[in-house]
Amino acid sequence: MRCLAVTPSAQGYRAVLEEAPDPRPGPGEALVRVAASGLNRADLSQIAGHYPPPPGEPEILGLELSGTLVGTGERVCALVAGGAHAELAAVPVGHWMPVPAGMSFVDAAAIPEAFLTAFVNLAVEGALAAGGRALVHAGASGVGLAAIQTARRLGATVAATTRSADKLAALSAAGADLAIDTRAGRFEDAIERAWGKDAVDVVLDPVGADTLPGDLAVLARGGRIVTIATMSGSKAALDLSLLMRKAARLIGSTLRSRPREEKARLVARFRSEMLPGFEDGALSVSIDAVYPPEQAAAAFARMRDNRNTGKIVVDWTRGEETPRP
Repeated sequence: MRCLAVTPSAQGYRAVLEEAPDPRPGPGEALVRVAASGLNRADLSQIAGHYPPPPGEPEILGLELSGTLVGTGERVCALVAGGAHAELAAVPVGHWMPVPAGMSFVDAAAIPEAFLTAFVNLAVEGALAAGGRALVHAGASGVGLAAIQTARRLGATVAATTRSADKLAALSAAGADLAIDTRAGRFEDAIERAWGKDAVDVVLDPVGADTLPGDLAVLARGGRIVTIATMSGSKAALDLSLLMRKAARLIGSTLRSRPREEKARLVARFRSEMLPGFEDGALSVSIDAVYPPEQAAAAFARMRDNRNTGKIVVDWTRGEETPRP
């Protein structure tokens, strides 16, 4: 099979298609012929040498895919801990879901990592409930747009931030009640003007050091800050007295490193509670750009430069609705 091998270069990234042995599914795994695979910032961290796959998982890049189960032809999308950016992938049982009716493989590849990350960290870790208020940072990313929709489906009111005024419309289109350009002013001030003091129940934060003090400032008593990445740095000042006065919780969360059994339970819950939303119209994927694997270097550079609004997807079928034999 062919797989993507991506390395940093002076121009950005160098991506080549390498031949690799076909994966051999082990106990509790099935083989999927990949139709499309979604890019994630975790890929960039792995390329930079900062985010290796968990022990025993494939070294090949990629955390989400769509395609067909070999042997049955079932159309699925799947969460993996590595190996999605290839023509074939071994997927643990319980980590795939059916492609929603009428959805293309490209769109389906944008569901697993982005929407599961949003659901796990808002609904499970953050315990966001109907009537609550959520703040989503980096709202125009694939995870951010998924999180806005997820919070709305949970019955919450949503504020979302971006560093680009050009992306504000995308936040509103996804369902954000309050879309904030952080280059135009502090997000804390915008939230207080709209909602008052201490108004946010759950913050979903992939930014890290730069936003943590403001997160705590807008948090309601008993609120939760769920940190899922550290794009602005991992070292942050924290007012512990304010954390205590608000009886707040700071939660660190990753999805990739969770045990397979735990991820299977989360996928099952997502499949029951959220996946129907793609068929009833409550949820939709946001595709920024689609690239063939031969142009993957440009795809990764687009993500690195924050030029995307929504998901970037690699199309292994070149637009066909069924993968190559």
